[in-house]
Amino acid sequence: MEERGKLFMIILDGKKLREGILEDVKTGVARLPFVPVFCDVLVGGDPASAQYVRMKAKLATSAGIKFHNAHFADDISTENLVAEIKKLNILPHMCGLIVQLPLPGHLDVRAVLDAVSPDIDVDCLSTETSNRFYAGEVVPAFPTALACMEILDSLKLDLLDKKIVVVGQGMLVGRPVTHLLLVRGLNVETVTRTTENKEEIIKNADIIISGTGHAKLIVGGMVKKGVVIIDAGTSESKGGIVGDVDLESVESVAGYVSPVPGGVGPVTVAMLLKNVLTVARSRAS
Repeated sequence: MEERGKLFMIILDGKKLREGILEDVKTGVARLPFVPVFCDVLVGGDPASAQYVRMKAKLATSAGIKFHNAHFADDISTENLVAEIKKLNILPHMCGLIVQLPLPGHLDVRAVLDAVSPDIDVDCLSTETSNRFYAGEVVPAFPTALACMEILDSLKLDLLDKKIVVVGQGMLVGRPVTHLLLVRGLNVETVTRTTENKEEIIKNADIIISGTGHAKLIVGGMVKKGVVIIDAGTSESKGGIVGDVDLESVESVAGYVSPVPGGVGPVTVAMLLKNVLTVARSRAS
């Protein structure tokens, strides 16, 4: 939005968008012939992880989804945790099973994630589910990547004539969101540490989606006037959580920015629960 030559940056409210998605999920769940079950496996007693699981449990319950509690001691072995996850996979009406990360250091993270059945892997973190996603099969997709797309779609922009730049190609954000954009036939360019002319590429972008986890990597002088920035990066700074974007620096340049916290994060949880509904619908049909 611009007035008298001055640009006013619009902050994209992820919490407001989350509420709308959750209302749609709640309506969809109410129409099912059964109550779907969602489980977030928690290992150990990390306070931040426990709080995050409680939040997801509360939101799932508010949407009519039953939350199954699965909390294991931090000294559980990989073999025993895998065995427990395989039991959870086959519980009646289980439509979404994820593992809360990070896991204690002694555990084989890949073995644990791959124990989740790909049919209910709503985080898309098992090897098989990820492979299916990139092969173009209809499976639960990466929630954070879906959240970025949801925020972008909420702006109702004509994306076909926009230059979109994805900064970072990590497993959770950069690579999957690039795939989702390319599937739509959009003009996408990726930037990593080794990309030549990265500054020029970013400067020419109409839309930037960033998920590097490098605090305040993107500043006002790097972007063009009116740019849309979706910040999916998180890192700790001075006891708090910050994103890839320096909000104060870009506020006189950018048109739209999703903040951290309060932007992509809340929408990610909503898309996770929407994935649960998607699985439940496939089982009800």
